[in-house]
Amino acid sequence: MTSRSFTRVAVAGIVAATGLALAAGPASAHPKPPKPPVTVPVRLVSINDFHGNLEPPTGSSGAIVNESGTSVPAGGAAYLATHIKSLVNEDTAVVAAGDLIGASPLISAAYHDEPTVELLGKLGLDVSSVGNHEFDEGLTELKRIQNGGCHPVDGCSPAGKWKGAKYEYLAANVLKENNDRYALPPVAIKKVNGVKVGFIGLVTQTTPTIVTASGIAGLKFDEEVASGNRAANLLRHAGVKAIVALVHEGDQITPNQSPDACPVTPGAGTRIAQGLSSDVDLVIMGHSHQAYICKTKDPSGQDRVYTQGSSFGRVLTTVDFQVDKKTGDVVRSSVVADNHVVTRDVTPDPAISTFVQTWKDRVATVANKPIGKITADIGRAAGPSGETTLGDLIADAQLESTKTGGNAEIALMNPGGVRADLSYAQSGSEGDGVVTYGEAFTVQPFNNLMQVVTLSGAKLDALLEQQWQNGGATVRILQPSASLTYTMDRSQPIGSRVSDIKINGTPVTDAQQIRVAANNFLVGGGDGFSVFKDGTDLWSGPLDIDAFVAYLGAHSPIAPPAVNRITVAG
Repeated sequence: MTSRSFTRVAVAGIVAATGLALAAGPASAHPKPPKPPVTVPVRLVSINDFHGNLEPPTGSSGAIVNESGTSVPAGGAAYLATHIKSLVNEDTAVVAAGDLIGASPLISAAYHDEPTVELLGKLGLDVSSVGNHEFDEGLTELKRIQNGGCHPVDGCSPAGKWKGAKYEYLAANVLKENNDRYALPPVAIKKVNGVKVGFIGLVTQTTPTIVTASGIAGLKFDEEVASGNRAANLLRHAGVKAIVALVHEGDQITPNQSPDACPVTPGAGTRIAQGLSSDVDLVIMGHSHQAYICKTKDPSGQDRVYTQGSSFGRVLTTVDFQVDKKTGDVVRSSVVADNHVVTRDVTPDPAISTFVQTWKDRVATVANKPIGKITADIGRAAGPSGETTLGDLIADAQLESTKTGGNAEIALMNPGGVRADLSYAQSGSEGDGVVTYGEAFTVQPFNNLMQVVTLSGAKLDALLEQQWQNGGATVRILQPSASLTYTMDRSQPIGSRVSDIKINGTPVTDAQQIRVAANNFLVGGGDGFSVFKDGTDLWSGPLDIDAFVAYLGAHSPIAPPAVNRITVAG
């Protein structure tokens, strides 16, 4: 990659705009027609939600529908590098919209995602918004990743002392609770093809509900539009008029559409794209793992493009536009965006292939260790109740790991924490059902702590009613251990859909005190399950991955559990 200059903005120094003196010239009887603006081209190449996928992702995570409506294999760092090289020129900046690290495969996660951050530097990444997963290990760890130094507990990786990221993380709506100062730089300025382009970083304001409480301790996450507008003012005071928002928030889409289509269901992403001030020329998004190219109106009625590029390195987004050399602003009518599928029908970049193989070799001893067996596929396909065989299996493992010491009676697993299926015939195996540590880690990559709290029967009922959120628009069915059964009736009003709760076949009373196990993300109120925070007598146990590994070893071979713990009424 060619090196590109990068200018950081000292936010504290931007206190006033430069005054301009206007001089009146002599009037002309025959004024000349205005000259067309002289413009220069700028290209942005963007990625989002890479999640440390150095190797080509597999299963449904490794395919995407292309412009022709055909599902094709996509992703993998070596293929990503080849595609980026074909799209980058001297007019280009490479940018990102968060979740580049966190919830990563073992090849990256085992070394606190240093391999991924190094890769992104090699690919020429200049600047990125933070995502919620950048906070998985806390702000101090994120700053270590940004600035360098070895991990305070695990020490240096096999590559030696960590040198820090070659790109900068931005967060215009993440403030320190004690003084309201920015936790990270809110904006950055980059010269692209000789013109200044300003970047604003924003992350979903819901981050405190989807990240472990310890990861965001001491931080607050402000509303995105107001924060983005304050950041845009900083850039304008610095004399920058071409402004791009990198936003880790997005919308859902109608599935199986071209990545260049706009089949979005308007949500938080559209709200932000429409609400940001007219100073912002375009919006590059992430978080919802969807691919779309959309256009909306900004508050001044101008067209504004907003985009997202799927996830796991399967799509690269290019945005081409012209900047008026005199005004320094983007010519809105010139903005053209395109989503490029990162196909695997190109020659993988040799240097990046070697880089990935090096880290694969380093982690192989851990990743390839057999830990148990399964008799058939155990996956995330939901039954009528929302239960999955893998979710139920994990809940059973979590209950077993928390009975001794925590006195747990039931366990609940959040479905979003189950990141991959367990396949009987994994790639490269002989179909003998062996599960390796690497495969188990791919299922549960967060290193959450198992905890147990006491809830009353009434509180447990209230917790289960929280599976329907936002008026029913958001549904998260907690995966129950075999000790917990209940009936669900979706025809009833929200708040009255759960009944006949039993533990080991015995009906639960409102006053009954129940020891409930879950990972620390849920116990901290994550995914909107705020009732967990009412729990008392907190006990902490093993990591969730350790509980899962121990259960697989103790009960092999394991058959897929029956998804019959939740009865659907009607």
